[in-house]
Amino acid sequence: MLGEYRITGRGAAEISADVERAVGTGKLVPGQLLPPMRELAAELGVNPNTVAAAYRTLRERGVIETAGRRGSRIRPRPASTARGSIRVEAPPGVRDASEGNPDPALLPPLHDALAAAARHHARQPMLYGHAPVDPDLAKLARADLDADGVPPGPVAVTSGSLDAIERVLAAHLRPGDAVAVEDPGWGGLLDLVPALGLRPVPVGLDDEGPLPADLDRALRSGVRAVVVTDRAQNPTGAVVSAARAQELRALLAARPEVLLIEDDHGHRIVDVPLHPLAGVTDAWVLVRSTAKAYGPDLRLAVLTGDAVTVDRVLGRQQLGPGWVSGLLQRAVVHLWTSGAVDARAVARSYGRRRDGLVRALADRGVEAQGRSGMNVWVPVADETGAVARMLHAGWAVAPGARFRMAAPPAVRLTVSSLTDADIGPVADALAEAAGLAPARAYG
Repeated sequence: MLGEYRITGRGAAEISADVERAVGTGKLVPGQLLPPMRELAAELGVNPNTVAAAYRTLRERGVIETAGRRGSRIRPRPASTARGSIRVEAPPGVRDASEGNPDPALLPPLHDALAAAARHHARQPMLYGHAPVDPDLAKLARADLDADGVPPGPVAVTSGSLDAIERVLAAHLRPGDAVAVEDPGWGGLLDLVPALGLRPVPVGLDDEGPLPADLDRALRSGVRAVVVTDRAQNPTGAVVSAARAQELRALLAARPEVLLIEDDHGHRIVDVPLHPLAGVTDAWVLVRSTAKAYGPDLRLAVLTGDAVTVDRVLGRQQLGPGWVSGLLQRAVVHLWTSGAVDARAVARSYGRRRDGLVRALADRGVEAQGRSGMNVWVPVADETGAVARMLHAGWAVAPGARFRMAAPPAVRLTVSSLTDADIGPVADALAEAAGLAPARAYG
């Protein structure tokens, strides 16, 4: 059962710690079956309730999983290599279209915003015991949310979207719970879910968002949470349409106990309307990050949701970092109120490049996804070969393995660095790399 390893300990804490150490050192590996509780209790000379408590602790920490009469096994360990490390380093002379970064030319300068934040800090410094959310930021964020039809709810501030999603999942779920995630989807989220001891359940999507049949299947399988990207989905650019939102809301309304997390990834960089799903489940949040429109280094996102969920997030946040820097919050207030970003112009700029590439690929017989945002998702016959051929042609693109679970092979290209003159050459290279065009000889 456990090979040569023998579990030791007299108390529940000692027994669980011994098993966890053995897993950490590789002496116990995923899939190994643990002894039945009564058998281990007899071997250790302790009460079966002591072993039961140890096993419960191990389940809560995501170390083991229990399948009724089939017993308890060591859980698969979260991937130690992040999907972000599945990347291609662009050598000298190769254009990098793989990183998913915004166009620096479209990001606003920050010196005025930071100076305004510093002046505000001089008048009203953020001190211990103060409210964690700047009232002006909360008011502005809530007004935007109201305009987009997001249900009423309090506002919290986190250090980016992934921080928000992690805090919300931790507030409601326990290790072993299942979470429905988009496939293909955001690599950071696909790493985060198993790292929390949760089980990702893939949900396919098309240009209009998650497929209703796939979501229905996931809900029937017992997922405890669903994560949906409303606009500019990474990596496909999907947008939840009004019709699709109606279908998804109906499915979620039948499962009000499921936690709904919406990531409005495209806020202020897209020109398509938001069709929120929020409000049909008891627990829900919608997250908006400043990263794509104002700069990744701001590390700030706002979220709204039901009162219980937001209260749990704020309460747990107070036991850790306490709050997101008031200086950053005030800088964002200045950026929002000064009109530092023309969202329509940004959307047009990304849209011209993205739509141009999708059309050029279609002219070459390649169907690609890219309805909104800054990414284009291109199906390929051989992912590794496609990445290598793109490098040979002078372009670094992201391997689809960073973003997919069961979805077919593809590559992701970010259009932020493209010029109009680049569209034809990169489309030629992609068509060839996808395996749908004759091979070209290189000198």
